[in-house]
Amino acid sequence: MKRKLFGTDGIRGKANHFPMTADVALKLGQALGHVVKKGALGRPKPGHRQRIVIGKDTRLSCYVFEQAVAAGICSMGVDAMMVGPLPTPGIAFVANSMRADAGVVISASHNSFEDNGIKIFAQDGFKLSDAMELELETLMLDDRLGEKTPDGSELGRAYRIDDAVGRYVVFLKSVLPARATLDGLRIVVDCANGAGYKVAPLVFSELGAEVIRVGTDPNGTNINDGVGSLFPEKLKKAVKEARADVGFALDGDADRLVVCDDQGNVLDGDALLAMCALDLKSRHQLPQNTMVTTVMSNIGLDQCLAKEGINVVRTQVGDRYVVEAMREKSLSFGGEASGHLIFLDHATTGDGMVAAMSILAMMTREERPLSELQTVYEAFPQELLSVPVPQKIPLKDLPEVKSLITAIEQKHGEDGRVLVRYSGTEMKVRVMVEGKNEEEVAEDANTIAQELLSALEAHIS
Repeated sequence: MKRKLFGTDGIRGKANHFPMTADVALKLGQALGHVVKKGALGRPKPGHRQRIVIGKDTRLSCYVFEQAVAAGICSMGVDAMMVGPLPTPGIAFVANSMRADAGVVISASHNSFEDNGIKIFAQDGFKLSDAMELELETLMLDDRLGEKTPDGSELGRAYRIDDAVGRYVVFLKSVLPARATLDGLRIVVDCANGAGYKVAPLVFSELGAEVIRVGTDPNGTNINDGVGSLFPEKLKKAVKEARADVGFALDGDADRLVVCDDQGNVLDGDALLAMCALDLKSRHQLPQNTMVTTVMSNIGLDQCLAKEGINVVRTQVGDRYVVEAMREKSLSFGGEASGHLIFLDHATTGDGMVAAMSILAMMTREERPLSELQTVYEAFPQELLSVPVPQKIPLKDLPEVKSLITAIEQKHGEDGRVLVRYSGTEMKVRVMVEGKNEEEVAEDANTIAQELLSALEAHIS
């Protein structure tokens, strides 16, 4: 069975429209409370009262879903602990450190404020498996779920955890080596008016850095609005104007990071992966000399790391699949070119601030500016298109498109790649082509996109 509500990163959609409605959130809270009560997310201990942490970003609609999820959880006899605005990885951390039974994140990440989403962490801080999400969906669609609710004194309670931000700040500071500081560094941080608006500036300033803030004034509707990781031009401008040593831009839920060096250059996401992998190997902290990334990373990453004896394992798109592969193969580092960097020695999921702290630690150890450190990586020319589609017909049912893709793959051979996939969260198709010739790569990507759109329109008519 396929999941109908959950995509590659939880449930997501336009707020107050199916599936992101209050009643769906209520049912999700009930379903999650039910599986927690029966111990499906971890073995229950005698006398243990089940608790679920709920956090959110800064969207106006978060108030709706926070209350609805909490109501569903409490109606199943489980307590809801609300931490307010906090980065996605911070919620995973708090849920794990407080020995809660699960963590719920209300956020649509990098999407505009009109959207929202819900994703869930198990008690160990890792995202749920596809199978568990399917089980939750089955329960949500079962009219008998309401029959499983307790009553009287068995109902759950809802309360707020006021020191969650402080707990997470202390943890993030520990990523920097003991007794190390950021004294003398000038750092620009763009928090996208999102979940990291309190945490990120606090961490840097408490460690001694001079902090220039961008996107730290959320009002409920300005999350990701011209600021954050999707709009690096603002970060570049701020770094140049302040003559900063480095600039960091987070997305709405702060699990993704974009980095700008001291020269005002935005670093390629694969360059960050390469730098971190090489740094870890040099300190003998890269198990099996192997890292994990997705099919979206440039083949330049493979070639760069192969020179230093580092292997690259690839997964489907989604940081959860990167984490699954890392855990399965007992690896500690991986990520996505989009800015998700995952250090399992520190965090259970992609964490923009853990990544930023790791990069700062590298800079302080090497005593070199970031503009010098990032020269280890050279990307192959790549064209990536994100094209709206009227429907998602499986590519296997579009023979003309498949033939075109095969022909272009054969033309580029071992010096290029072609990847075509539908987005897991939006009505879009992603077309990526890599090769040695920039103009040829761009032309091939556009050709595939046009052929695919024509084929889809033909199916509709």
